[in-house]
Amino acid sequence: MNTFFARASRHVGFQVGAVLLLLFVGTALVSLLWTPHPIDALNMRIKLTPSSPSYLLGTDHLGRDVLSRIMVGAQTSITVGLIAVAIGLTLGVALGAWAAARGGWVDEALSRTSDLIFAFPAVLIAILITSVLGASAQNAILAIAIFNIPVFARVTRGAALAMWSRDFVRAATAMGQGPVGITLRHVLPNIASVLIVQATIQFAVAILAEAGLSYLGLGAQPPVPSWGRMLRDAQTYIFQAPELAVWPGLAIALAVLGLNMLGDGLRDLLDPRLRLLRVG
Repeated sequence: MNTFFARASRHVGFQVGAVLLLLFVGTALVSLLWTPHPIDALNMRIKLTPSSPSYLLGTDHLGRDVLSRIMVGAQTSITVGLIAVAIGLTLGVALGAWAAARGGWVDEALSRTSDLIFAFPAVLIAILITSVLGASAQNAILAIAIFNIPVFARVTRGAALAMWSRDFVRAATAMGQGPVGITLRHVLPNIASVLIVQATIQFAVAILAEAGLSYLGLGAQPPVPSWGRMLRDAQTYIFQAPELAVWPGLAIALAVLGLNMLGDGLRDLLDPRLRLLRVG
């Protein structure tokens, strides 16, 4: 563990990603207890007000404080992202580990199904699902989780197959341990780092997908603040108040950038096959 932190202290990308993630999560946590103004307080007399001491990021087309809505919007992104990734991780790991342990037609079926799903863009699948089921945050979570399942299944299968060919797993098989016991005791613990890195990257994808669905009106519904919906509302007033699109767009960009940099850093730090680290 000390070695990990020593290497992390020299990895610039990991540090930047960690700082951006802490800012992202910290903003959401603070908004649970405090925001500069109520997020649903309407005041048409101050609509489209530029930045000022009272409203640091200005107000939107309904006179609502943009900073407060950005802060609470972080809650929406984290909630949707975490639940969707957790569902995808749980089901995907179970399917991938089963395919690797069983082999045969199970492995072939999983591979072909994954290939079929990957033939379509993930966001397109999410749009199709939410269009059929209806626009809501719950359906957005379901849609994002569905296209996360084959991602985790394929990653788990590939990493688990490599473990099944290792000598210590063969020794456990020779000693009479069953596939379930070997998977739980030997395979999954040894591929945990791969799954952690993939979960971090998929979290970034989920945030971007949630913003895209909300922008299209298929994600979180009013009065729940969402960065994607804020971008959609700002589109109408792009020439009157262009900064309305800047703040939610910047929030999405920084959150996704931070998670991607953190994922890349974790991959470098946790993968023993990478001898040369991108350190600064």
